[in-house]
Amino acid sequence: MVRFKNRWFLVEFIPVGPNPRSACHLDGKQIWVALRQSVLTNFGDTGWGSVGLSLTVKYYSPMTNICIIRVARDHHKIAWGATTLLTSIEGQRYIPNVIHLSGTIKHAQLAAIVHNREVIARYRALANTPAAYQDSYEGYLESSEQEIHALQD
Repeated sequence: MVRFKNRWFLVEFIPVGPNPRSACHLDGKQIWVALRQSVLTNFGDTGWGSVGLSLTVKYYSPMTNICIIRVARDHHKIAWGATTLLTSIEGQRYIPNVIHLSGTIKHAQLAAIVHNREVIARYRALANTPAAYQDSYEGYLESSEQEIHALQD
């Protein structure tokens, strides 16, 4: 039996504009469509033919704007290039930041959990909350960690 080798991207979509907090709420389908359009625009039909079957958005968190994307190992550079060249999704401008590239979903999950904690720590620092303060972010961290761990290949 042959295994399909994949690469897993952990990408943060940073909203840009006059009021980035009022950015439209994305979902995995919108990100996939924007990535598809970026591949077609920048690499043509040949690029889409090489990554089209394997490109999948496995997870997206609207609170922290992180996304886990799976693509075949042989053509992951095309997907990475298309992600980097992506400028807008559904009319809203974003800066894609590839945080982590992994060969296994397990390491992508661990990197996503660590990054979620860092983003929540930044939110708490902006709000000047004490370390022992219990807020809604605790529940979000627990639920997102369970959701990320539930991802399957």
